[in-house]
Amino acid sequence: MPKGKTDSRKRIVVFMGMIASGKSYLAGAWAGRHGCPYFNTDVIRKTLAGIDATESRPEEAGQGIYSAEYTRRTYDAMLVSAEERLRDPAVSCVVLDGSYQSEAERDRVRRTFEKTARVVFVMCSCKETVTKARLAERAADPASVSDGRWEIYLAQKDAFEFPEELPVEQFRRLDTDGPLDVLLGQLDALLQQDAAGCGGDKTERKGLRT
Repeated sequence: MPKGKTDSRKRIVVFMGMIASGKSYLAGAWAGRHGCPYFNTDVIRKTLAGIDATESRPEEAGQGIYSAEYTRRTYDAMLVSAEERLRDPAVSCVVLDGSYQSEAERDRVRRTFEKTARVVFVMCSCKETVTKARLAERAADPASVSDGRWEIYLAQKDAFEFPEELPVEQFRRLDTDGPLDVLLGQLDALLQQDAAGCGGDKTERKGLRT
């Protein structure tokens, strides 16, 4: 890109990370603040299954609506929904919210929008003590759309493919243990780097496996 010019394409912001990493809370709030259409894998998965988003389905990892087949359908629907909204001239950004734990799923996003939008992944993370506390709160909340539990978290932790393949300009990382207004400010600053065509710090990825 020529110096001094910014990329005028639309933007896909993908909030990714482990269960209870704070990605959905942050993604929904950021999308609302910036007027971006927002798509969440938990909601879409249950819509595909024909059930209410808040209906609990405590399946084992990889079973039922969390099977590989359902997961594929869910992420397919996320891409279709994002493509449809981006066709609207009034829409400048779309937010996707899901684990995006496999390199293959992340690559599909990048390939789908490589000619139509800038793509940036925001990896949300927190300490395991915070994860446990959030899962406990979620279990007691009848309005929660997630079926995440501690044993599911542990299974996901073993299977999670960390985003080492992402170029620095498409990767941001944020510790979500903090007040929402502070996190939104931090996120805006990180994404301003993207809007200016600047890459993130290559050291951001250090410690991803801790």
